[in-house]
Amino acid sequence: MSSTAITPVFVRLKLSLLRNGLRQSGGRKAAYITSAVFALLFAALQLIGLIALRGHAHAESVVVPAVAVLGLGWAVMPLFFPSGDETLDPTRLVMLPLRPRPLVGALLTASLVGIGPLFTLCLLVGSVIAVARGGAAFAVGVVAVVLALLVCVALARAVAAANVRLLTSRKGRDLAVLSGLVIAIGAQVVNFGAQRLGASGLGELDPVAEVLRWVPPASAVWAVHAVSEGSYGLALAQLALTAGALVALLALWSRHLTRLMTSPDGSTLPSAGSAARERSSAGLGKLLPAGRTGTVMERSLRYVWRDPKTKAAWVTSLAIGLIVPVFNAWQGTGSVYFACFAAGMLGIQMYNQFGQDTSAFWMVALTISTPRDAYVELRARAYALLLITLPYATLVTVVTTAMLGDWRRLPEALGLSFALLGAMLATGAWTSARFPYSIPQEGYKNVAPGQTGLAWISIFGGMMSAALLCVPVIALTIWLNVSADGDAWTWLLLPVGTVYGAALTAAGLKLAAPRTARRLPEILAAVSKG
Repeated sequence: MSSTAITPVFVRLKLSLLRNGLRQSGGRKAAYITSAVFALLFAALQLIGLIALRGHAHAESVVVPAVAVLGLGWAVMPLFFPSGDETLDPTRLVMLPLRPRPLVGALLTASLVGIGPLFTLCLLVGSVIAVARGGAAFAVGVVAVVLALLVCVALARAVAAANVRLLTSRKGRDLAVLSGLVIAIGAQVVNFGAQRLGASGLGELDPVAEVLRWVPPASAVWAVHAVSEGSYGLALAQLALTAGALVALLALWSRHLTRLMTSPDGSTLPSAGSAARERSSAGLGKLLPAGRTGTVMERSLRYVWRDPKTKAAWVTSLAIGLIVPVFNAWQGTGSVYFACFAAGMLGIQMYNQFGQDTSAFWMVALTISTPRDAYVELRARAYALLLITLPYATLVTVVTTAMLGDWRRLPEALGLSFALLGAMLATGAWTSARFPYSIPQEGYKNVAPGQTGLAWISIFGGMMSAALLCVPVIALTIWLNVSADGDAWTWLLLPVGTVYGAALTAAGLKLAAPRTARRLPEILAAVSKG
């Protein structure tokens, strides 16, 4: 069957999948419409901004990196959001009598239907308008837009086809946890870059554009600029480079489709050696305390490593806790007190402890019959968190202090971090028993429907309470810094903050334990809702 014969079928299939997905629930339809409106609004604003660059001396230095970043986004999208588009999984078509080559053309055309391609088209059109001067440049711009759009879509498809066995497995879906890290780092990089450009001007992007102009799909946009400058040979070479990249991606995509449609799936079968290593690995348990405390700690740490939702929360907290103080220190606008952000981000992981277990909490509930049992359970979970948080918060504080060169404030920054961590462990233990909520295992939601209010009360109410509990240490820090001879005693803030944080943690666990033992049925019902 030829590509032209099946292409309309696949376009209708894509539209049917979209329409039927929106019919599943009113919430999904509202979320899709809202995201579409915001995406298109952002695309329109970008289009207007790019058109406003027309005639600027460094317009090409802005649009070329922008298109290169857009291409990178298309490349990583299937890795971070493998379930975002059902048509990205070609294994659903292996039982149909279709050949890979016609299938490539049909899927490529169907891939042009959606918000993402429309957003990309707006940015590419704006980029061409920004750099094109003269009729020849606009004529080349039409070809450049088509080539660049097809390269972006083919890139996403080729990456998805190359990794589809991995992406549809449990371990492959864990790649989505990196999205929080990439977003956190990307936001800080954009912020830092915007500040540099605001201070130095768009000319700072010239060296970057000189390199990226040879990277498809950005090379297609530079071809338009080259025609505007009268460099027709250079423009032809860069259009040929983009077209060659498109042909290579389509060939790679076709090759992987052939392999997927003719080879058995053995990606999820572990080797005998790896299985033996898994059975014999008991090193973690040997390093932990004996009894219930060690068992609970090991279980909590395994959740961090194996459960996708728990891992996503930890990766995001670790990344943001380091990025915020370090990037501010790098820009010369930070303070050693920003290092407390690391303790705050990781302290959040103590909230909703039982919700992280989801329906499996019933097995834990069977082992809790007295407040003492509940206390040991909560204490062991706090120990597991401290095993990661204490060295990490210390490392972030030391790195931030070293970047700022303000070693005199290291003890007080550490003391504040430890006090804040203790306060968050205390309030987290209490709110875990008082305001538990379920975390759905499927999809990207972190709160089950109908429990959003509980989540807000648990997290933000607990954070505000933790901030209030830290007021004595904060007041002591301020008093020592404003006193005439207070500098000689600021080192006391480290032991004071450490002892104060430990006392708050112990008190919070003691208060939370009886409530946990008493409310076990309610907690089990709440965390099993999703």
